[in-house]
Amino acid sequence: MRFFHSGVLEIGELDALARRDSAVHALDPRAKLTATILFLFAVVSWDRYEIPGLAPLAAFPLFLCAAGRVPFSFIARKMLVAAPFALVLGAFNPIFDTATRAVVGGIEISGGWLSFASIALKLALTVSAAVALVAVTGTNPLCAAAEKLGAPKIFVAQLALLYRYLFVLSGEAARMARASELRAPGKKRSLLELGSLLGHLLLRALDRGQRIHLAMRCRGFSGHIQSLRPMRFRPSDAAFVAIWAAFFAGVRFFDLIDRMGRLALGAIG
Repeated sequence: MRFFHSGVLEIGELDALARRDSAVHALDPRAKLTATILFLFAVVSWDRYEIPGLAPLAAFPLFLCAAGRVPFSFIARKMLVAAPFALVLGAFNPIFDTATRAVVGGIEISGGWLSFASIALKLALTVSAAVALVAVTGTNPLCAAAEKLGAPKIFVAQLALLYRYLFVLSGEAARMARASELRAPGKKRSLLELGSLLGHLLLRALDRGQRIHLAMRCRGFSGHIQSLRPMRFRPSDAAFVAIWAAFFAGVRFFDLIDRMGRLALGAIG
């Protein structure tokens, strides 16, 4: 339970990062969400054996982190949490896909290893962009932006409440763990005792959830997530989306990086 509580508190750091002041934080949440969705489409559209073409797309999450002053160590910790689930899916690729797809320095590389590396790179890109987006925007503004962009209201409300109820559940778990420790200091809990604690945690969380729901209804909650900050889509927001959309399209369809490299070499020569 302590591990769960500390994990939830670390998630809460995203809200603290979102309250910082920077040019990226000041952008309209709809602009940042739209650019990130385009980025995700660009990443997943590449072939399963592609690696060099994906590398330039790292500019987007790196920009969000640098401009929003998001610590790279925080992003790395989140990627490590998500990595096992995705990498296990590609772990068997080198076993089943043994056909040679590339030769580097005289070493033959099978398609399985290329696809495994591509999965790892796509994981790093997508997770880092998603975490950076939340860190420079905040959960509630993102939910409001998703609703403005046409996401189902019920989905947006469930997502926002799920995020908030994590902290409610964490608080209940912390209180139960503290009470259990005070009653039996230093004692190791058996699986039966842990199961009983989890059952009581579920019952307490349900009871707390019902009280919170009644309080929300009394305050006029109708399923619509209200945002304290009004959204204004300004020319700078449109420019942000347009610039990144052009960059993604250039990298994906026109081999922009290769052409820029050739131009640079030609200018030097």
